Amino acid sequence: MATPVHMIPLEISQGDLETRYVEMGDMAIRHAKVPAGTDLTPVLQGLPADRCPSPHWGIVLEGSIRLQHADGSEETARAGEVYHWPAGHTARTDEAVVFLEVGPVGPMREFSEHAKKVLG
Repeated sequence: MATPVHMIPLEISQGDLETRYVEMGDMAIRHAKVPAGTDLTPVLQGLPADRCPSPHWGIVLEGSIRLQHADGSEETARAGEVYHWPAGHTARTDEAVVFLEVGPVGPMREFSEHAKKVLG
């Protein structure tokens, strides 16, 4: 099943922040556009350890995003790079970023429902 990105259901839309989310089988897909200067830490408050509960595999399409993992290590994922982010991370942006991520439905849905409550 193929779906154009613009046809993926809108998950969150707040100014320049836009995420689209769809569940396909046992996996979920999110396409995210996140503006420069975004700190995702406040959105994650209230989730286990106040961090993202889902592992993600994906690709950064534009810009870059800085991750902080549960062990305190940090990394930056840049346009053209594929990634795996284990559960237990948070992120922030210095520049606008567009990325596509895939992860297991359960924890991806947990984040989605939580983020919609926090940002809704």
